This record gives sequence, structure tokens and C-alpha cells, in this order.
Amino acid sequence: MTTVQVELPFDELLKAVEQLNLPDLEQFAQQVIKLLAQRRAHILPRAEAELLLKINSGVPVDLQVRCDELTAKRQAETLTPGEHEELVRLTDKLGELNGQRLEYLTELAHLRQTSLTVLMEDLGIQAPTVV
Repeated sequence: MTTVQVELPFDELLKAVEQLNLPDLEQFAQQVIKLLAQRRAHILPRAEAELLLKINSGVPVDLQVRCDELTAKRQAETLTPGEHEELVRLTDKLGELNGQRLEYLTELAHLRQTSLTVLMEDLGIQAPTVV
């Protein structure tokens, strides 16, 4: 693998990111969040660092994209019965992932001896919206 180092002013980098389509932008954002968590992990106790990496892993892009596609079809009332079943499965999977993330957040709040609400505010995490 070849390594290339490029110096790019911040505003030009932001302009390049603005041109990404939504799925690529979501994937890019997840990778940036993961990179932040990894860098912060070097200055945190190991248990906290591991929890932050898990918390910030995010929903797999392909899962989110497919769920968004099926949700749009449901709203347009063009969802087939098979797609409805798939949407139910994907929604269940997203619920499991959110539940798992909540467990990690709760554990981190306990380690930091703070409430879950305060921890989420400190990390800039909003509670997921219910659809």
C-alpha cells in the first residue's frame, strides 16, 4: 500500500467533504468520529477508551442506507410485503444496536460517576428519535 501525504487547507477539505453524497458523507463522518475516539483513547483509562470506541462505532452504513430506502418506500406507500419484512428485521437490528450502545453509555457513566444524561451532554450525544 502506498502512502500519500497531502497538505490541504481546512476550508478546502470542508468544501471537498460538502461534495460527498449522503451515504459517503455518513461513512466519512463515522470514520472521523472513530478517529477522534481513537486519538482520545490514548489519554483515557483503558476501560473508558474501549467503551468510547464501542459507543462511537455507529450503525453500519449499508444497514442505515437500506433502512432509509425502505422507509422512503413505506412513506411513498410502494413497499412490497417482502420489503416490509426486511424493514421490520432492519428496524429490530437498529433497536438492538441502540440498546447495546445505551448499555455502553450507562457503563461509561458509572465509571465516570455521573448520570447518563450528563454523560450524553458531555459527549454531545442526543437521544435517538422515535419514528
